[in-house]
Amino acid sequence: MERDRTKAPPKRRYRRPDIETAIRPGQPVSRGPGDRSKKPARAEPPPAAGLDARVMAVDILENVFGRGKTLDEALGATQSGARQRELDVRDRGLARLLATTVLRHHGRLAAVVNRFIERPLPREARRAELILLSAAAQLLLLGTPGHAAIYLAVEQAQRDPKAERYGKLANAVLRKVAAQGPAIFKTLDGVTADMPAWFLARWSKIYGTDVARKIAEASLDEAALDLTLKNSGDVSTWAERLKGFALPQGSIRLGEHAPVEELEGFADGAWWVQDAAAALPARLMGDVVGKRVADLCAAPGGKTAQLANLGARVFAVDHSAIRLNRLDVNMQRLGLSDRVSTVQADILDWKPAEAFDAVLLDAPCSATGTIRRHPDLMHLKTEADIARLAKLQARFLTSAAAMVAPGGTLVYCTCSLEHEEGEEQIAQFLGTNSGFTRQPITALDVGGVAEWVTPTGDLRTLPNQLQVASPFKSGMDGFYAARLVRTT
Repeated sequence: MERDRTKAPPKRRYRRPDIETAIRPGQPVSRGPGDRSKKPARAEPPPAAGLDARVMAVDILENVFGRGKTLDEALGATQSGARQRELDVRDRGLARLLATTVLRHHGRLAAVVNRFIERPLPREARRAELILLSAAAQLLLLGTPGHAAIYLAVEQAQRDPKAERYGKLANAVLRKVAAQGPAIFKTLDGVTADMPAWFLARWSKIYGTDVARKIAEASLDEAALDLTLKNSGDVSTWAERLKGFALPQGSIRLGEHAPVEELEGFADGAWWVQDAAAALPARLMGDVVGKRVADLCAAPGGKTAQLANLGARVFAVDHSAIRLNRLDVNMQRLGLSDRVSTVQADILDWKPAEAFDAVLLDAPCSATGTIRRHPDLMHLKTEADIARLAKLQARFLTSAAAMVAPGGTLVYCTCSLEHEEGEEQIAQFLGTNSGFTRQPITALDVGGVAEWVTPTGDLRTLPNQLQVASPFKSGMDGFYAARLVRTT
């Protein structure tokens, strides 16, 4: 039978080869007409210089604003990441500077940025908002060239999955901030815009309106880098070598910030970082040579180092193992480990085998005297914290008093500006503990500066004090200390 040639021959089906066997490793895959698989993702170019530091800054800010972490906790959380660990010390320093600048001047920065946003950003746009604030800080306060700050902010937004849709907005807003922002920024009052109103109200009640404003202005400045020398007789020599300035109570203040580890004398243990005010309470102990001294809530160890360096046998007590490890490292660098014993304990529960010749209690507090170095406090603390901490301090003070031998000295201190955590705490303690009496502090005990001594003979420093010659002004931490003696 003859084949019917009117029928078309059957179509051959396209058969896709088995990829695993037909393609050699490393060879590109040829896609047939029916292959709808996705094309390989285009490799992202490496980040521009400075971008990683800006990403880290936003990570820090997100931890503070979004998760309620302290600045120190936020720094630890971000620096533990693999990408952040790869940053050099200067990039990490830049990230910290960007974050602290936003925390310190958040009110004014937000006011300028919001001037150029038609509608408030939604809550899920937090990353985009923080990128804008960080870039505004660069444009309005840090002197970053406009094109660099804007380019890097847009690049940062586009690379961030939680902010990529706001890249164009960032470009438009920041161009206006660069052009019009400086004039607007100058019209804003930093004290009322940046400082929480309840802080100002409390300080006005305690110190008066004029002093309260000066405290706020000083608190909004970045803290200087103050050093305590191991050999106090070398102050003038080290001040010259480090291009610093000798302060009245023996500290050295540096003119500008620099990576601490890179400064001359660090590796040799010639000095340690300690605010000028924080260096005062240990001096109130007097002669401690050969005495057993407890430093309660001791970490990171500035006061421990002072006491050990003065010849005391120091028992450094802290509840945090991590902070005590840091203290140990500091003592080893300073060559003081043989005079220091660390004790991990809660001092409310700790019962030493024998009483001490002297006890220094740096009690947990609201730390409102340290806003210059911890601007996160303005966003994390509430007025309720002060009342809660005052109750805790009373318990700590009672525990510390029980550790003092008859005739021994008890120094109580806090880095708070609030009287509930200082003056009122001691008045309450002395009113219920007849076995202790106040040993008045004199100007000679604190470098001859009479304004640091209260009429009742206690120590009270304020952030607006110690505004020495530029560029070394910066003030000092707000501190309170009282010196008590056990009479029975």
